Amino acid sequence: MTAPHVPLAERLRPRTLAEVVGQAHLLGPGMPLRLAFESGRPHSCILWGPPGVGKTTLARLMAQAFDAQFIALSAVLGGVKDIRDAVERAEAARRGLRPQPTLVFVDEVHRFNKAQQDAFLPHVESGLFTFVGATTENPSFEVNAALLSRATVYVLQPLAEADLQVLIDRALDSGEAPALDAAARRLLVAYADGDARRLLNTLETLAVAARAQGRAEVDEAWLLATLGERLRRYDKGGDQFYDTISALHKSVRGSDPDAALYWLARMLDGGADPRYLARRLIRMAVEDVGLADPRALRLALDAAETYERLGSPEGELALAQAAVYLAVAPKSNAVYAAYKAARTFVARDGTRPVPLHLRNAPTALMRGLGHGRGYRYAHDEPDAFAAGERYFPDGMAEPRFYEPTPRGLESRIGEKLAELRRRNAEARAGGGEHHDNSR
Repeated sequence: MTAPHVPLAERLRPRTLAEVVGQAHLLGPGMPLRLAFESGRPHSCILWGPPGVGKTTLARLMAQAFDAQFIALSAVLGGVKDIRDAVERAEAARRGLRPQPTLVFVDEVHRFNKAQQDAFLPHVESGLFTFVGATTENPSFEVNAALLSRATVYVLQPLAEADLQVLIDRALDSGEAPALDAAARRLLVAYADGDARRLLNTLETLAVAARAQGRAEVDEAWLLATLGERLRRYDKGGDQFYDTISALHKSVRGSDPDAALYWLARMLDGGADPRYLARRLIRMAVEDVGLADPRALRLALDAAETYERLGSPEGELALAQAAVYLAVAPKSNAVYAAYKAARTFVARDGTRPVPLHLRNAPTALMRGLGHGRGYRYAHDEPDAFAAGERYFPDGMAEPRFYEPTPRGLESRIGEKLAELRRRNAEARAGGGEHHDNSR
């Protein structure tokens, strides 16, 4: 019988902590996870990070370091029955002739529902086994608070270029990878995008293809032809997506057009919906540029419409143009802040009646009740401004929600408001008349 094929990524899986590549912020001297290994005392934890960065490897090495029985569960394929089986095996190991601790590793733990996650709690609390969960999703949102409070969260990072180069050298030393010229190595590292498993699986595929074609060395052109279109790892619905759109928004807000273009290109390259990006650009126009440059909103709306007409890839240029314009435009969140302040005030305040002079008066009865009486029609006043008129509810102090910034058009708006407020103050100090010009 032919032995089953063992993938290269599994054959090169580290057997000791010293062989682990990357994660120096956790495994370097004096770092948290290294100290946990050296303490000899296992503790429950959650390993959070993208695919191919060593979550499963670290869990296996923990079990080895603590001489613990290793039980691996997949939240994608498993259920409560598998958890019960793990509990029984842990109890049996603890009662054995040579009592042994147990480490239960749950891959993709975020795929378990609340009831399934809760099933671990009593056994984690009793110390029956050490729980180690692996997830690519933010545990703050995907792991139950009760389980999260009983586990230390370790954040794993994508492997750096130097780490991936080390893995290529190991594969070459093992004779499991084809020779690569310098350009091909660089392209392969970019293709792997921080994922060790992706790198090693690709190397294995290349080795098979190179042997079939009798190639002694892989160059960049052959590698491109073999791999096809390069696709970066990109989770359109997870943290990486929201982190990237956050970076785009903050680059625009920070007036860095080059960074804005970079993150926009990253999102489009990763498969983000251009229509979603268009909506976010519209939001940036009203939230971060505002009245400092009112044209920004129109340009963002035009970019969204242009994309609808042209589609990809031509329409993406309109999105890029909008991103650059928003980045270099003067910035103001004064309206955004004013609206939030007004909403907060209204939510906390009582329902004040509308003053009589501001009420609508479409009927004789309503006019007889005083609706609209004393209202001053601004267009009949000098400069179309009824100096001294009040528009807030009676007895209410006039709040200042909107304070223009001294940037862009808003600086002129600020000057205009200051003048109008001065005229209001003068008219009220002089007891300015109210005219019955109901309209």
